[in-house]
Amino acid sequence: MAEVQVQEKGAKGGKVRSKKQSTRVDMTPMVDLGFLLITFFMFTTTFSKPNVMDLGLPAKPKDETKKPPPTEIKLSNSISLLLGKDNKIFWHQQDNTSLTDQNLNETTYDREGIRKVIEQAKANAADKSKFTVIIKPTDDAVYKNFVDILDEMAITKSEQYGVTDLKPWEKAIYDKKVGNSGAAAAPATK
Repeated sequence: MAEVQVQEKGAKGGKVRSKKQSTRVDMTPMVDLGFLLITFFMFTTTFSKPNVMDLGLPAKPKDETKKPPPTEIKLSNSISLLLGKDNKIFWHQQDNTSLTDQNLNETTYDREGIRKVIEQAKANAADKSKFTVIIKPTDDAVYKNFVDILDEMAITKSEQYGVTDLKPWEKAIYDKKVGNSGAAAAPATK
């Protein structure tokens, strides 16, 4: 509550002045009211319910002995694109035993570069309906280059493509090609 404190001074002769009164407001009831309001609104507010998204998972096969067909992609139906540092892109159609730094080819991101390479690889594919582009960004790759490659997939109408990490044997050849001095030579195994 509020109270007024009066100070009395000794009586001296002279002018009569009005007494100064100092006021003191007790803040305890206001703080109590604040906490009551906060508590009230916390209990009456409905918290947002978490949104759950249903996943459309495939049905479990009834016959456990039947296995899906292998998903291995043949080299003649694929091309691997390695997105490197400094806006460089490399491509190959080799396996771990035949890939060297001489046949890891470098190209550019323009229409005369990677677009032509993809179209030629698609034209030379053994089965054009199963032609797959495998995109492998390195740790040094820039997001803009990744978006550019996805644009090239749309332009060249390459509907089957995948994004994966570099294999250790590809990383070793890539490091040798670009001259990364800190990279250790990885063994050429799967």
